[in-house]
Amino acid sequence: MPDTELAQLIDVAALERFVSEQIPQSSGPLEVQKHVAGFSNETFYVSRGSDRWVLRRPPRGPLLPTAHDVVREYRYLSALHGRARVPRPVAVCEDANVIGAPFYLMERAEGVVIRQEMPAAYDDPAGRRRVSEEIIDALVELHAVDWQAAGLTGKGESYLPRQVERWSKQWELTRPRTRALPGLDSATEWLRTRIPEAGGVSVVHGDYKLDNVMFGATEPKLIAIFDWEMATIGDPLADLGWLLSTWGDPGDPPGTRRMNEAPPITTREGFLSGEEMAARYEAKSGRSMKHFAFYHTLAVYKLAIILEGLYMHYLEKTASNPGAAEFEWYVPVLVDRMHRIMGE
Repeated sequence: MPDTELAQLIDVAALERFVSEQIPQSSGPLEVQKHVAGFSNETFYVSRGSDRWVLRRPPRGPLLPTAHDVVREYRYLSALHGRARVPRPVAVCEDANVIGAPFYLMERAEGVVIRQEMPAAYDDPAGRRRVSEEIIDALVELHAVDWQAAGLTGKGESYLPRQVERWSKQWELTRPRTRALPGLDSATEWLRTRIPEAGGVSVVHGDYKLDNVMFGATEPKLIAIFDWEMATIGDPLADLGWLLSTWGDPGDPPGTRRMNEAPPITTREGFLSGEEMAARYEAKSGRSMKHFAFYHTLAVYKLAIILEGLYMHYLEKTASNPGAAEFEWYVPVLVDRMHRIMGE
């Protein structure tokens, strides 16, 4: 990216001083490169000598309350490292005056993030099936972590009602800066009247999906879970609902984000269906799928509100990814999907 654009996001000289103080064993000139992927926090590749890190900081511009909290991400990475498949955290800076925003560094994992293409080494039905199984198995492992022993705290029993209220408030804050979407209002009421008893209490990633995990380049082994911005203590079935809400829905119109996009990669031969994924999770975790329609609806509701917030950043010219323009079309698709799941 141009030096002037990079300078608006990171004071590289200040970052170099921070690295020298916090990681004195590293040496050599510091190199910083913006990673253009995703639509939320800004991500950069940072290298110095043989060291390779990833830096995360919030986007520029006004932020919604509780959004883009990179210090929270770091806290969860620190608690879960060695207990779940997460990258090693390296250093955190809560002082926004250092580079222009709070940020943290984590070790850079080496592998492949699967989006629209499979790694050639296992691009076959057996490899795709194993990817499906691994993403469920890693989630079951995460939800089995003793979060209290890991030093985390939270009010997991009240997670579901708090989630409904939190995301409805985010929508109230976003609506005046984007547009009216009445289907989101009616979904709020549907969710408020159907909150089930918690399906358990565990660490909840909050954004668990195929392109937020990394696989090995030569074998279908899940090696790292990324993007812990929305992590909390809550109901583990919320993560499963979120994962399956991103797995592709046959009721959506052709293309789920771009008008000319090919079918989701997860529709290819070998990938487990949503029903098979839920069944594997149920068998391995012992948690019932009786009220899964609520979790599925809640997931799509959250996704619609999050993407509408990113569309807001696009309208206000503060988006970290220009692809946020596509949410003008995609968010209404999600609203329609929600109402299908709700049976309306």
